[in-house]
Amino acid sequence: MMRLVDFSYEQYQKALRQSAGAVVIILPRSISSVPQDVVRQFMEIEPEMLAMETIVPVYFAVEDEELLSIYEQTRAASASQGSASAAEVLLHTATANGFQMVTSGAQSKAINDWLIPSVEGRLTGLGGEDLPTVVIVAHYDSFGVAPWLSHGADSNGSGISVLLELARLFSRLYTYRRTHAGYNLLFFASGGGKFNYQGTKRWLEDNLDHTDSSLLQDNVAFVLCLDTLGRGDSLHLHVSKPPKEGTLQHAFLRELEMVVASQFPEVKFSMVHKKINLAEDMLAWEHERFAIRRLPAFTISHLESHRDSLRNSIMDRRARIDTKALTRNTRIIAEALTRVIYNLTEKGAPADLQIFTDQMQIQQEQLESVMDWLSSQPRAAQLIDKDSTFLNTLEYYMGRYLKDVKQHHVKADKRDPEFVFYDQLKQVMNAYRVKPAIFDLLLAVCIAAYLGVAYVAVQHFGLLYKMIQRLSLKTKHQ
Repeated sequence: MMRLVDFSYEQYQKALRQSAGAVVIILPRSISSVPQDVVRQFMEIEPEMLAMETIVPVYFAVEDEELLSIYEQTRAASASQGSASAAEVLLHTATANGFQMVTSGAQSKAINDWLIPSVEGRLTGLGGEDLPTVVIVAHYDSFGVAPWLSHGADSNGSGISVLLELARLFSRLYTYRRTHAGYNLLFFASGGGKFNYQGTKRWLEDNLDHTDSSLLQDNVAFVLCLDTLGRGDSLHLHVSKPPKEGTLQHAFLRELEMVVASQFPEVKFSMVHKKINLAEDMLAWEHERFAIRRLPAFTISHLESHRDSLRNSIMDRRARIDTKALTRNTRIIAEALTRVIYNLTEKGAPADLQIFTDQMQIQQEQLESVMDWLSSQPRAAQLIDKDSTFLNTLEYYMGRYLKDVKQHHVKADKRDPEFVFYDQLKQVMNAYRVKPAIFDLLLAVCIAAYLGVAYVAVQHFGLLYKMIQRLSLKTKHQ
């Protein structure tokens, strides 16, 4: 057993080499109480723990009084082994309490026919049939070394919260004919993002290969993917191919730079160009799924690299979200997107024009409540099915602002599955207080000695009686 504050990769490997029956890592109730260097160290170790094959089961548990009491007792018992006196060690070994940890779960088995759900909705533009479409995408699932503890506040609860706020803002603009733009807006909350964006991959296949009528087939202006936007003072637009001047993608990049420079000079903005590496098993960012299908796409994030350990960690909790930074990033994206859709720069609108003010302002309280809801529950892909409460709530929320809201499902290929999920992700562990084997031996010796004395006393009762009688007479004479 080891607590997070005492955890290190060396200790973890040492426990595995000692052929321990299991490793139990105790996590604090509040991650905010843990020093940041400890959190960062564990986040860097998580990928190595996932990549390492071991026959020793590893459990994660959230601390409580009983668990901490067991931990302290086992730690005290281990420390006593270094006592100077052998007699002390023997006595402590004989009298100390031990614990036997037993789990109630069965052997993990692969889950067949598991569906990864996604949700889409749209706002139809004003005008003819062949209107350009802007696609806004964010994956909702989280990932970490322990699925039931993967809350994914920043990655990618922040992306979903921004997507929902954008849906609210543009639904109001699209309500009135005077502010109804000539662009279709397609919103997609994808599942399986942490598994190589499987939900997005199947959604593209269904819309581009298996249907004759789809907004993705007609005229896609660009695809904007939202990922990890909940903290920091920087924003990066990740692209697989730099946008060409004169395109709507380039216009959006230009508007982002303008909004940041004129309204938020404290924010560092940059474009990060990374080519798609098809030799890798996993894609770096979600926009690469669209780029492979030759759709113009990019991802906006406060992370400069896709390898940041924050994206796949159980340490990504609500306490790590800076709501002011999330609100600011939402406003930057909303302002830039609006300037592109309504062509405000070409119409002479000043760079420092603030569009979302007064009744149309970004609602920080609503962003906070959405983040609280998202980060209050684990959202690992293997925990969310099409009937889960989370997905029904997400679908209902999108249905408040968007039209034609519906689910899409992806199921692994039976012959050559790209992902396999297993059950028994959460088990109950019972701790039984037990005494060491030497205690039973010592107890047997004591019982044998007692019975031996009793046997001798019965066999020589007459002699014993006379001895007691003489002692009592001497006492009376004195």
